[in-house]
Amino acid sequence: MALLKTQSSLSKSDFLKLSSFIYQESGIKMPDSKKVMVEARLRKRLRELNLPTYEDYIKYLFSKEGTENEIVHMVDVITTNKTDFFREPRQFEFLFETGLPEIKRKIESGATRDVNVWSAGCSSGEEPYTLAIVLNEFGIENPGFKYNILATDISTRVLDKAETGVYDTERIEPIPEVLIKKYFLRSKDPAKKLVRVVPALRNKIHFQRLNFMDSDYQRKDKFDIIFCRNVIIYFDKPTQDKVISRLVQHLMPGGYLFLGHSESIFNVDLPLVQLAPSTYRKTI
Repeated sequence: MALLKTQSSLSKSDFLKLSSFIYQESGIKMPDSKKVMVEARLRKRLRELNLPTYEDYIKYLFSKEGTENEIVHMVDVITTNKTDFFREPRQFEFLFETGLPEIKRKIESGATRDVNVWSAGCSSGEEPYTLAIVLNEFGIENPGFKYNILATDISTRVLDKAETGVYDTERIEPIPEVLIKKYFLRSKDPAKKLVRVVPALRNKIHFQRLNFMDSDYQRKDKFDIIFCRNVIIYFDKPTQDKVISRLVQHLMPGGYLFLGHSESIFNVDLPLVQLAPSTYRKTI
C-alpha cells in the first residue's frame, strides 16, 4: 500500500499566496514571522478535509468548491480571539459613570428610544456580555433605561460559542461575586465547571457575522456606543484608518468609541475628541 505523501510546512510561494489572500479578505497582515502559526492552525483543516499536504489545501481553497465552502473556515482558524470579561475595566467604569449618564440626558431631551451599542469584534462573547451587565446595572439605577446590543465578528466559530453564553468557571473570575450570582447560572452537574449567562442578558444581544473588509456593513442604524478593542492592532495603518472612519460613520453625534489600550488614532481627520485612554466621543 502506498503511503500518503506528507508536507511538514507551507512552501514560501503558498504562504505568500495565502497571506496575500488573508489580507485582502480580512485586512489582517501575515508577515513571515506568522508562518509557523498559520501552519499549526491550518493543520486541523487538513485533517478534517482529509488532505495530506498544505499544497493540496491551497489548491482546494482556491478552487470553486473551496471558495464557496472553505474560506469562512480558514478565516475562523486563522484569526486570533483573545478576550476576557471586564477586560480593561476602567473603560467600563468610564462608561457607567460618565458615558451612560450623558447619553441618558441626551435621549431624555428628545424622543424616547433605546440605547444602541455595538461590540465590533466581539470574539467569544465576553465583551458584549460585560456590556450587557454594565448596561443592565445602569438600568436598575435608572428606571426606564433600555438598550440593545449588536455583537459582530468575522469568525463564525467564536460567534457560535458566544451565542450559547456558556463558559468555564475560571473565565468569570474577573467578575465581582455579586454580579456572578445575578447574571450567571451554574451547571447542575458539579463535575462540569461551567456557567451560562442568564437568558435576560442573552436575549439583549444580537450576534451577527461581519467582515470589516466588506464594502457595505449593511447597517443603517446609528450607535450610541461602539466598542472595537484589540482588533485594528492586526491591521496596517491604511486599513486601520479605513475601518475607524467607517465605524465613526455609524456612530451617533455625541456617541462614544472605545478602542483597545494598545490602539490609538492619529493623523486621521475625524470628528472625534479623546476623553480618556483609547476613549473618544464623536463631536458632530
